[in-house]
Amino acid sequence: MVKTAPPEKQKAPELVLFGEAVRRRRKALGYSQEAFGDACGIDRSYMGGIERGEHNLALINILKIIRALDIQPSDFFKDLDTPKKKSKST
Repeated sequence: MVKTAPPEKQKAPELVLFGEAVRRRRKALGYSQEAFGDACGIDRSYMGGIERGEHNLALINILKIIRALDIQPSDFFKDLDTPKKKSKST
């Protein structure tokens, strides 16, 4: 009998965008993933999952991350904005 790999779980695009924003800002501050996890009080392996869009975080963890990035929540969430589509003029 041939074993097949389980189907890959689809990641929510919002979680992927969040993780990408965290990774981009973490790297801009010069943090390793482990050092940043320590600064947030979040395990490094869990932080890796966040950056890959694998975890749907609780608000308290989102705020820990944003505080460790030393920015305002509103500034962080601007990274998740999508460009608005231009409306067609008649």
